[in-house]
Amino acid sequence: MDTTAVHDSKNSTLVPVLGLSFFAVASGFLMSLIPLSLTSFGLDHTLVPWLASIFYLGLLIGATSVEKVISKIGHRVAFIVFLCLLIASIITMLLLPIEPVWLGARFIAGMAVAGVFVVVESWLLMADSAKARAKRLGLYMTSLYGGSALGQLAISPLGTDGIAPFLYVIGLLMLAVLPPLLIKSGQPEKKAQEKMRVSEIKKLNRPAIIGCLISGLLLGPIYGLMPSYISAQAAQTQYTGVLMASIVLGGMLIQPLVSYLSTRVSKSLLMAMFSLLGTLAVVGLLESQSLLLIGVSYLVLGAASFALYPIAITLACDALPMTKIVSATEIMLLSYSVGSVVGPLLTTKLTQSSNGILYYLGAIMLTTCLYMLIKSIEKLESGHKSVAGL
Repeated sequence: MDTTAVHDSKNSTLVPVLGLSFFAVASGFLMSLIPLSLTSFGLDHTLVPWLASIFYLGLLIGATSVEKVISKIGHRVAFIVFLCLLIASIITMLLLPIEPVWLGARFIAGMAVAGVFVVVESWLLMADSAKARAKRLGLYMTSLYGGSALGQLAISPLGTDGIAPFLYVIGLLMLAVLPPLLIKSGQPEKKAQEKMRVSEIKKLNRPAIIGCLISGLLLGPIYGLMPSYISAQAAQTQYTGVLMASIVLGGMLIQPLVSYLSTRVSKSLLMAMFSLLGTLAVVGLLESQSLLLIGVSYLVLGAASFALYPIAITLACDALPMTKIVSATEIMLLSYSVGSVVGPLLTTKLTQSSNGILYYLGAIMLTTCLYMLIKSIEKLESGHKSVAGL
């Protein structure tokens, strides 16, 4: 048994992955629940892109301060605090269903989720080798996206009207608090974290930063706007939960392949390949008439979109000492958050077409494919020159 991947006394994956699994189910359901529940609370549907963007603005702001919290109270207690903050934001929304309160609550929720992500990612990335990091991050992404897919499937049986669906979300988040609350061993050393200096940040791999930014530009609209887009399609309305689940399921299923390839193929080239796959998926959605083909296209779109972030973040951490991992994940999440804030607004502003979100996703995917392909070629040519110089 691989103790680095399952459990050891110094840095166990048990607590973060178990807590994350419950969090992911709750978060996946909540992301689709919020835009679909506005009418039942008497809120205008035009609030949807603003709720998505302000959530990611909170994610962005939160990403700048998580390292300080982890340094002071440690990964385990920080995990508990951020989950409780998320629960408090949902309770506030239920007590005061008015636009300013919901916007404020989603901003706070974004900060809390930023904390959860940085805590779990840095906890798992504090491994001794690139291979172990890729394996741990693959486990993280599989748990995150698998839970999110399961959460999407809750839309049909639990509904989207009233407070009852939100109470299920709160219950799941309370279950997520239990692992870090009850299991007090296995967290990384608090003294291990160091803040990266500006000069070190400038030296971070550029395609890694761009990859995280692009991931945000894609996933922000997918989480924030895609449920509304699917429900607006006559042939897809009753399958909104299933089709959203297929997107996230694609992201989960691709993770073992991402972990395997990320240590064997140039990460820039890998991101180019997945971006091309995502472009083809968008074409499939625009051209398909069969519900089965539409479902497969959503699955492939999810696989391509959700593959970019783990590849990018492992690329950023490959050459870093363990003491810089928390700070690096914070910076990568910051880059992701910038994209997530801008993405939903860009999607609604750039085109008024009924398929505007698909045109947007396709354009981002194709541009990313070309950029990463150029970078991988440049890296290959640089390697050849180094060999020739020897």
